[in-house]
Amino acid sequence: MRVLITGITGFGGSHLAEYALAQGAEVYGTVRWRSDRTNIAHLRDSVTLLDCDLTDASATFQALLEARPERIFHLAAQTFVPTSWRAPAGTLTTNVIAALNLFEAVRAWGANPLILNVSSSEVYGLVQPDEVPITEDQPLRPLSPYAVSKAVQDLLGYQYHQSYGLRIARTRTFNHSGPRQHEVFVIPAFARQIAEIEAGRREPVLQVGNLESRRDFTDVRDVVRAYWLILEQGIPGAVYNVCSGQAHTIQEILDILLSLTTAPITVQQDPRRMRPSDVPLVLGDPHRLQVATGWQPQIPLSQMLNDVLDYWRDRIARP
Repeated sequence: MRVLITGITGFGGSHLAEYALAQGAEVYGTVRWRSDRTNIAHLRDSVTLLDCDLTDASATFQALLEARPERIFHLAAQTFVPTSWRAPAGTLTTNVIAALNLFEAVRAWGANPLILNVSSSEVYGLVQPDEVPITEDQPLRPLSPYAVSKAVQDLLGYQYHQSYGLRIARTRTFNHSGPRQHEVFVIPAFARQIAEIEAGRREPVLQVGNLESRRDFTDVRDVVRAYWLILEQGIPGAVYNVCSGQAHTIQEILDILLSLTTAPITVQQDPRRMRPSDVPLVLGDPHRLQVATGWQPQIPLSQMLNDVLDYWRDRIARP
């Protein structure tokens, strides 16, 4: 089976590539000349990389012709919410035009591969207390430029399925973490600071943002397994929440991480880590995914946090 992963060098993309290879797939991935390939360095002899900026329609079509995939996992995106506030135009261009070019390239190619269009729980945005846990029928009320861009991408996937018969399934993936996630995200941000404090590279003060938010976290390795199962057993045109169905405060996350170190650490709030608008509780309902595929998360929160901390300890210990 030939598989194309857009955004293969990213956090989720690298784990998905590992999973696809373990299933015996022939894996292709799109990269840009400036892409940091650290996450897939250990896979360089196992995957085929295609130079392609997905905002370039011609390059996207050529990459598709070269890969000729039976399955496409579209993960490439600008994924960091705070960046979207500083660069809304770039976020919309990257996330919307890339998806549009990919769908148009599939139409022009003439084949009809299975496509997973990966969106985000951020599209739900403003959720009222009586609307939790969030199902896929929840109205979209995005609260950031990133969320708007992913809502448009999500709806494009639906429209291209309805209008042209493209076999596109969609996900709305909730918070997830694991080894190799960029330190701009909350769990690796905490883990890196702890690892640096342990190594004597930072003063014993851990900078944090809002600790009261409650989020639905899943390990990335469970998430990519859900992606694979959706294209095997899900329904094209449908949308699936990928989430654990359990919410934890960021304070709980921090407490678990601090319990994994003996270093004396003081916690200090940093106003720069606060969002212009934030949702107190994000909790998803994974029932539709579970019924369609039998998927259940297998990696507990404690293991995920321990693995992230160990990953950063290893990174910090390198010369």
